Amino acid sequence: MLDGPSQSVLQVEGLVRRFGDRVAVDDVSFRIAAGETYGLLGPNGAGKTTTISMIAGILAADAGDVHLAGARVTTAANPQKRLLGYVPQQIALFEDLTARENLRFFGGLQGLRGRRLDERIDVTMEMVGLSDRADDRIDAYSGGMQRRANIAVGLLHEPTLLILDEPTAGVDPQSRNQILESIEQLSRAGLSVLYTTHYMEEAERLCDRVGIIDGGRLIAEGTRRQLVAQIGEYDRIVVNGDEHLDEFATRVRAVAGVADVTVGDRRAQVSATDAAAVLAAVVTCAVEVGMSVTGVEVHEPNLESVFLHLTGKALRDRTD
Repeated sequence: MLDGPSQSVLQVEGLVRRFGDRVAVDDVSFRIAAGETYGLLGPNGAGKTTTISMIAGILAADAGDVHLAGARVTTAANPQKRLLGYVPQQIALFEDLTARENLRFFGGLQGLRGRRLDERIDVTMEMVGLSDRADDRIDAYSGGMQRRANIAVGLLHEPTLLILDEPTAGVDPQSRNQILESIEQLSRAGLSVLYTTHYMEEAERLCDRVGIIDGGRLIAEGTRRQLVAQIGEYDRIVVNGDEHLDEFATRVRAVAGVADVTVGDRRAQVSATDAAAVLAAVVTCAVEVGMSVTGVEVHEPNLESVFLHLTGKALRDRTD
């Protein structure tokens, strides 16, 4: 982890926001490195949108600080905000204009002009897969296409950090996959991304690290494997076979990284800290004892397991 504001693209320290007697965000701190995709994972109402509104300088914090590329971000207008691309949860486009006209308008607000603006419009529309529909009006777009055009606006001025607030909410599967592929492409190109979602599978797919937010508090953060390790969960390798199971179990227990082995009816379950690291050794043990293997299954704990452990509920069982 990076150690100072100047060494992080984004540094968030002790953010607090109250609405009357309700504390919506309670002492939230995290950092994002260059080229990192960081996910804020939590249910609707957990404080994700309030947090990113403070990060973007849209909403004032009651306490805490935000630094972007080493400079403090506030609600006041300042050049530092040009380093930020913010794509809100709600569509922020003019429906009676074409996508190209929308991008030209918003690009002008971001200080882009002439040939440079035209080039950036073409590039960003290509990124979100809408080049062939750039001259269609927004009200002719599907909801998913509108969200993709919304992302293009956030990318026009080549920000250092892109904030995406629930960008796939309510979209069709095709548009959702297109959005996720676009974000993966941006990450590979080195853009830092702050991504909020309540979809576990999106966080698993996109994010280098995840912060789990619940009730306004950041209750855990790390890579998937770090989060799984925090709650003491193991990967499982299930080896199906009908011979020499006890001998197999004895031999596998000696493999470094194996935590436990249980034997059942025609199967052995191996618990390990990293299934991928020990899989070859486990299979070798089965071959060496003469076990007749009919199948091998690998099960890795996911972020849903972590969230369930930390909050006591599955993510989609949560209510606002």
